[in-house]
Amino acid sequence: MEVRFYENINDDLLKFAVIIAKYEDKWVFCKHRERDTFEIPGGHREPGENIEETARRELYEETGALKFSIEPVCVYSVTGKNRVSTTGEETFGMLFFAEIESFSDELQNEMECIKLFEMLPEKLTYPEIQPFLINEFLRRKNGI
Repeated sequence: MEVRFYENINDDLLKFAVIIAKYEDKWVFCKHRERDTFEIPGGHREPGENIEETARRELYEETGALKFSIEPVCVYSVTGKNRVSTTGEETFGMLFFAEIESFSDELQNEMECIKLFEMLPEKLTYPEIQPFLINEFLRRKNGI
């Protein structure tokens, strides 16, 4: 599995939005109903959506975030077979960062719950991908 980062890319290639989120200075992770692991909110781009609309929709659907600020971080790609890509070809997404101010009382989709962490959880759904995304966000945030 290989994760790469880009400043930008042809918009048509962006298939996913992944949103690193914080609430009250804690990382926000989701737990899917069918898994025992935690994941960063995100998902597939729907036809007709721009990538920021995808990010906003996925953040709301997977965390119940009602009030938040969101900004793009960078384009990322993943090459290799995984749960999302059975062919192993390079797929592209946009990485976002959101600061959440308030949540809905209920989640609207397949997520069982959200959980707040001071440090990254040990049991990640995509351990070959998620740590790279978070490290790249932190590197850019800290100007390294």
